[in-house]
Amino acid sequence: MPPTLTLKSGTAWADAWQRCLTVAPEAFRDDRVLNLWNAAWQADGRALPAVSPVDGTPVAGPPRLDRATARQAVRAALDQHRAWRHVPLPERRARVAATLDALAEHRDLLALLLVWEIGKPWRLARADVDRAVDGVRWYVDGIDTMLDGRTPLDGPVSNIASWNYPMSVLVHALLVQALAGNAVVAKTPTDGGVACLTLATALAAREGVPVTLVSGSGGELSGALVRAPEIGCVSFVGGRDTGAAVATAVADLGKRHILEQEGLNTWGVWNFSDWDTLGATIPKLFDYGKQRCTAYPRFVVQRSLFDAFLAAYLPAVRTLRTGHPLAVEHPDDPYPALDFGPVINAAKAKELHDQVAEAIDRGAVPLHRGTPADARFLPGQDTSAYVQPVTLLSPPRSSPLHHAEPFGPVDTIVLVDTEAELLAAMNASNGALVATLSTDERATFDRLAPHVRAFKIGHGVPRSRGDRDELFGGFGASWRGAFVGGDLLVRAVTRGPAGEKLPGNFPDHQLVPRPT
Repeated sequence: MPPTLTLKSGTAWADAWQRCLTVAPEAFRDDRVLNLWNAAWQADGRALPAVSPVDGTPVAGPPRLDRATARQAVRAALDQHRAWRHVPLPERRARVAATLDALAEHRDLLALLLVWEIGKPWRLARADVDRAVDGVRWYVDGIDTMLDGRTPLDGPVSNIASWNYPMSVLVHALLVQALAGNAVVAKTPTDGGVACLTLATALAAREGVPVTLVSGSGGELSGALVRAPEIGCVSFVGGRDTGAAVATAVADLGKRHILEQEGLNTWGVWNFSDWDTLGATIPKLFDYGKQRCTAYPRFVVQRSLFDAFLAAYLPAVRTLRTGHPLAVEHPDDPYPALDFGPVINAAKAKELHDQVAEAIDRGAVPLHRGTPADARFLPGQDTSAYVQPVTLLSPPRSSPLHHAEPFGPVDTIVLVDTEAELLAAMNASNGALVATLSTDERATFDRLAPHVRAFKIGHGVPRSRGDRDELFGGFGASWRGAFVGGDLLVRAVTRGPAGEKLPGNFPDHQLVPRPT
């Protein structure tokens, strides 16, 4: 019989919430978080109920503003921007550095909030915080050179990001944008992360960083956060449908933009034999249940290698560890070592279950399905947001799993016989952020890789969003606007010489730097 598990001591949501009230009482109330605009914490907006995907525990919901209040917040952000852009760089650097020190001091609380709000296992939650802090420190150290000959934008940068990386994507971007001389506006993701972002924003605001944090539906706030003339740049991370609407708006307005959108990242296997290395990599690809923009949910495998591929893949996927991220045998045990916990909510779990069932009904072959018995849960806990790993062979073309990113622990495998079929299958979604090709011969990789429509392509190794000086972007429909990473992030949110063309995918030009 498996051991009976309990919640790790001191990690309950109530414990985390009380610590938030102690650390940042200006931003939290007994029953809600506040919005931050006009340099003040505001008890406005209608706070929606929310539950943790971890076990259904009630957590803080986003206090949703109406359209008129959001417009007021953006106008106030423009006033902040006009003052901040004239603050000398040494002072901006000092304020951002002080914010990083505060974030590092409260690292474990920020990570615990990520566990409860978006279901990240402890190891990955801490890594999210660390990547934000370490990444921005790199910019603090090198910002003088990056800003040489450049000036802030005419208005604040508006940030609309998905829920999966509140710290290492959203907070990282906010602080670099502010370091470059811009006031910043952020919308809290609807699906989770509001308390973590509120705490991080409170620590930045204390140091005088001009940040605005608001909540609301995208449809209600898009007029303020995307179309408002005060906004100098729109930075968006999310799905293609919403991203397409944002892209249309910014193109119509001629507004600076950075739009990172989803794509089906693929892993090709062709004339390959190093199965031990591939087998050791498979579990790592399931980190956070593949709820990442750089996850690999699709394997495109040479048919003649399929038996060898399965011999490496199946034992690896059976080692995956899932369950409640805070469930331990004894209250003082270390945090459990998990590959992933829940998906973002029960609705997403149902969507994935339904897509898998429909794909099988239409002809997909199930190769692996994990069971709840393999997972670590508390007695009687709500498990409605959990999806055990699934692998399907040959999803039908009518299935979303054939052409779209599932954003969950569902792998699909497509078999091919020719190099032309390999490339067509790897380019199924009209552009991607990353891809990998496992092939023994470097010459084969060099010949095929340029035909894969992904911004970063690994030779037998996964690629990621990257940190510090590593560039990031996407091809096709996976990216619109300026590329980021390294000094490109600073260039994307500043003005350079007259007539400058930024690297990126724009309506009037495409300029692609060579990624490392």
